[in-house]
Amino acid sequence: MSKKPKKTLPEQAESCGCPDVDNAASVRVAVLTLSDSRTLQTDRSGDAVVAHLKDSGHIVAARELLADDAEPLQKQLAQWREDAKIEAIITTGGTGIAPRDMAIDVIEKCLDVELTGFGETFRRISYDEIGPKAMLSRATAGRMGRTVVFALPGSTGAVRTAMTECVLPILQHAVALAGRGRT
Repeated sequence: MSKKPKKTLPEQAESCGCPDVDNAASVRVAVLTLSDSRTLQTDRSGDAVVAHLKDSGHIVAARELLADDAEPLQKQLAQWREDAKIEAIITTGGTGIAPRDMAIDVIEKCLDVELTGFGETFRRISYDEIGPKAMLSRATAGRMGRTVVFALPGSTGAVRTAMTECVLPILQHAVALAGRGRT
């Protein structure tokens, strides 16, 4: 199977025309790993999210690791939704179709607005990298109150793809739009 060459994204414009979007602003992000088998010491995917954020000048405001269970995830999301210091949440893990992969089911119930284009774009880019297996991911994003949420798969390759191609290019813009009127 031949793979298409990776497309280079245009550099993010200095201004998108929205007066309240600062593309140089640091975003305060909470990182959450969902796994029954990892610990914070063995969480390479969570480490990758943190590294991408820090390398891009963002602030990791919180980091947690939870088992793949609905109730703790709901509670953590609700807590971070109300925390004014957290502007975005990035989860990793629990996005597949295995019986324990419930992250997307829980996250979608918590979202006020779902960004369907995020998951579609992630799967399109992933298809170019890994082929039809990309369709097994249910990665998604959306807005929960005034907090932006990105739900990524648990593999380090998927995290790299999602962070560089999907999350980081829109993070400041999404946070600015979601937080309009934030006090």
